[in-house]
Amino acid sequence: MQKCAEYAIIKFGDVMEKIDGVWYMSGLSLNDSSRIKNIDELIGFVDAVGFVPLFANDIEWFSVEEHSAAQSWWTGREDDPWEMREAAAASHRVAYGKFFNGKAGFISLTMLPFFVNFRRDGYDFDSLWDEGKAKLRQKKIMDLFTLRDEWFSYEMKKTAGFGKGKEKNFDGTINLLMQQMYVVMCDFRKKLNKKGEEYGLMKCAKYSSPESIWGYDEVTAKYCDEPEDSRQFVYEHLLRLYPAADKKAALKLIG
Repeated sequence: MQKCAEYAIIKFGDVMEKIDGVWYMSGLSLNDSSRIKNIDELIGFVDAVGFVPLFANDIEWFSVEEHSAAQSWWTGREDDPWEMREAAAASHRVAYGKFFNGKAGFISLTMLPFFVNFRRDGYDFDSLWDEGKAKLRQKKIMDLFTLRDEWFSYEMKKTAGFGKGKEKNFDGTINLLMQQMYVVMCDFRKKLNKKGEEYGLMKCAKYSSPESIWGYDEVTAKYCDEPEDSRQFVYEHLLRLYPAADKKAALKLIG
């Protein structure tokens, strides 16, 4: 395991292992040829397993972290999983977002319609709202996608009316929409000033709806099936790949 940088400890400590007061990442050695070394190998891994969390979880070896080099995190190199996840999101070759109990991860385009069907329970968002099953703060965010397809997180928060003295819990609301498969992270870019110029060191997430990226017919291809059938398919797929997985952990992760 590799000791993490100060930045990693502050921002991502809840997903790391703490030993003698020090946070560590799990993963493989730099000398291990089987480790994920670039974005193509990352996407190939996601396609092979169908869906996978970014960080280690209750199912052993079911994460990008455990299949990457522990020493590569936050290095800025080609084999840096943190950089690869940004490139993968922007490539649109896989879906990326906080899909797994509020934790980040990937879903292959083959598996995406199954997740969409059971996580949405067969509802488009408009239908969800009409049936009284969505909150106003969710609708304020989803309405933004009628104006344009992609939004920076900070733009979305301001335009949808979140902030001091206004609507509350933007992070929780956007995370719930990702869990429900109505929103994905589609890119990471630096902030733009009024002239449209990038500034700052940190990149910000951009959000979109799955339909805007991959098309309505592709995303909702399993709407013809019962949502529970799609959920069972995903559950059985996971147990075929990881037969030793704790069933309660698998159900919790799938949602």
